[in-house]
Amino acid sequence: MEFLVKKAKSGDAEAFITLMEESKQGMYRVARGFLRSEEDVADAMAETVLNCYEKIVTLKDNAYFRTWMIRILINNCKDILQRQRRDIPVEDMSETEDERAGGDAEEFRELIEPLGEQDRSIFTLYYVYGMKVKEIAADMGMKESTVLSRLKRGREALRDGMKGSQVKGGHQ
Repeated sequence: MEFLVKKAKSGDAEAFITLMEESKQGMYRVARGFLRSEEDVADAMAETVLNCYEKIVTLKDNAYFRTWMIRILINNCKDILQRQRRDIPVEDMSETEDERAGGDAEEFRELIEPLGEQDRSIFTLYYVYGMKVKEIAADMGMKESTVLSRLKRGREALRDGMKGSQVKGGHQ
């Protein structure tokens, strides 16, 4: 991959296209971890491809291309979510097609919903995209120990939340 990144940085459009094609599935999984609608996922991915194309020469270490690209994607997803929060009052939100269809991605999003935004990002990168703790730490500007402790605390919070909902469910 580093060879393709080097060629893309030197202006080779075919190398850049190959990089994006190889990254497409992973980008989709990360974007779906943040966004509910297919249209928003497509917008985030398209914006990310454009951003990467325009800024690839600024990438300092070719080995971190994937981490760099995912950080851009996450930022684009957050921008879309922020625009939606401004544009749509919560009471006007209707059930999306994705919510009616169900699926593992939706269940994962619902599961991590109680976590803070940064912890949801860490969980998505770790569990959906399969990134290593070291990569997440570099990507998010944190120490590895911070990422590990956030994963641990998040798992504990989710476990406690699940226990609480089971108890509540048993008394209804």
